Amino acid sequence: MKSKILDKQNIFLLLLLLMVISGKIIPYREEYNQIFNLGTFIDWGIAGIFLLYGLKLNLKEVVKDISNWKLHLLVQFGTFMMFPLVVLLIYPFVKSTTFFPLWVSVFFLASLPSTVSSSVVMVSIAKGNVTSAIFNASISGLIGIVMTPLLMSPFLGENSGTEGKQGEIIQQLLLKVLLPIILGLLLNPIFKNFVTKYSKIIAEFDRLIILLIVYESFSSAFVNRIFSTIPTDQFIWLTICVIVLFFIVYEILKFIAIKLQFTREDIITTTFCGSKKSLVHGSLFVLVLGIPDEKKVLFLLPVMIYHSFQLFYVSWLANKISKTT
Repeated sequence: MKSKILDKQNIFLLLLLLMVISGKIIPYREEYNQIFNLGTFIDWGIAGIFLLYGLKLNLKEVVKDISNWKLHLLVQFGTFMMFPLVVLLIYPFVKSTTFFPLWVSVFFLASLPSTVSSSVVMVSIAKGNVTSAIFNASISGLIGIVMTPLLMSPFLGENSGTEGKQGEIIQQLLLKVLLPIILGLLLNPIFKNFVTKYSKIIAEFDRLIILLIVYESFSSAFVNRIFSTIPTDQFIWLTICVIVLFFIVYEILKFIAIKLQFTREDIITTTFCGSKKSLVHGSLFVLVLGIPDEKKVLFLLPVMIYHSFQLFYVSWLANKISKTT
């Protein structure tokens, strides 16, 4: 079962690559909106994803594991404080250089919540604390609704093209994110069995919307020749920085967890959940935060690189750890 889930993740990575290639070969253009409005479909899809998130959220599981508060605090500290702080250390060196737009995109990655499904799957494979993984994966998405825009707000108006749009951004967050989640939570008792029964189909819907967001963003980038503005050396540096960021946070979390005398299972959960970043939330927040079309790809690039790396590396690491017990 676990290997099947990992196979699906690998297929999803290939589909992401296909969307990038499709954006180059057959880009989606504005005139196509007369036939099918992809942007409107994606907007409704975003609201649908968060509605389903509220429907799937198991509050009983969340409440049941709340006693393991040290682990939860450390994971959320790693996700929303440690990541941004590490990236902020570089800010003084890049704020007046051509690397600044790339730095903002990496900071966007650092501001995102943790993943849900892959965090739980990887922790399960490595024989960690699955209940706490479920708690942190669920609560991270909720915290991210507030924390991601809050962390990004000082930089959204700085070289991002979102000056004067704070009211619009808040409105988008309320309509596309918060309201659907609240509605989902209210309807949870009624549709809980339905969501459980069709969970596989729902997961495919999530992936479909993300793939369409990637396709639309890269189509716009290729049509407007955005990639010509990103030199090869900057792209290489971006990839290196994203991977180094993963290892810095992973090792710091592991060191703190050991110092706090966590059990083996809790150390696994802390490092796996605290070092993950969500491509789903990254793709959605690129739209919700009002990032201009010409900058969407720049914000998505580090998230996609990080997502691919964390899937391949952490799945390998999880299997390696499972064989040592």
